Amino acid sequence: MTANAIAVDVGGTETKAALVAVGERGAEPQRRLRRPTPRGADGAETAELVVTAVAELVAELRADAAADAVGVVVPGAVDEVRGVGVWSANLGWRDAPLRDLLAERVDLPVTLGHDVRAGGLAEARLGAARGRRDVAVVPIGTGIAAALLFDGRLHSGGGFAGEIGHLDIGHDERCGCGRTGCLEALASSAAVARRYRERTGVARTSAEVAAAVRAGEADAHAVWQEAVDALAQGLLVLVTVAAPECIVLGGGLAQAGDLLTGPLRSRLDDELAAYHRRPDLELAELGDTAGCLGAALLATEGLERQ
Repeated sequence: MTANAIAVDVGGTETKAALVAVGERGAEPQRRLRRPTPRGADGAETAELVVTAVAELVAELRADAAADAVGVVVPGAVDEVRGVGVWSANLGWRDAPLRDLLAERVDLPVTLGHDVRAGGLAEARLGAARGRRDVAVVPIGTGIAAALLFDGRLHSGGGFAGEIGHLDIGHDERCGCGRTGCLEALASSAAVARRYRERTGVARTSAEVAAAVRAGEADAHAVWQEAVDALAQGLLVLVTVAAPECIVLGGGLAQAGDLLTGPLRSRLDDELAAYHRRPDLELAELGDTAGCLGAALLATEGLERQ
């Protein structure tokens, strides 16, 4: 049986939407749309504007084909059971009842999810970790988080699971959250760019820093090595606690490929004890479509539970 889901991935700057056919053989986007994510004067107004924008995208996509359900994923802390955006640093809302607000404007079943967990679900079912049951999907972008799947099921922890970017790995750099020592203050794509600029006075993206590492530049190598060491510490904690059989690395930093995975594999092999499960380390396959594909999967799973 194939179901048509309208999937919406709300980001800090851009909202992506797609009509997705979901069946036994996978998920196939039929049409895609992109719009700027609206902002209000405060979090409550932003939530209202986002709901209106999502409803308009749903209406536009429904004009092309019949749809069975809507799946919407958002950043921040998300309580999927209650359908509430608990908190979002990027969009500013707190305890926003997004699912109920959308349900008032869309006469279809609505499922609300978390963007990273939805992307992780897509990578586990359709991408780099397909066929695995215990999986951690770790996007490394402006921040760092993890989607955790145990026995094939997402673990949300009431909306707070997977925030490994704020593990204290013991350094003095201040994080955007206000604390010091956080993993993402050294190992995120944003941190690599920032630390290279602080070291050299030259503005480069993390991808450009990676290219400079491959070219043999000493400053780039030093910054990159600090990031890899920090990420290895975070993944060691993740492996020790969650024991995934596969870790999928995504986001901007993962575009460096073996420049990232090579030293990380070596560090994990060296530092994991004999009794730890040694995970496969893979690169994400779905790119920026993962959020929408995951939203579609969540929407159709919601139909199955009804």
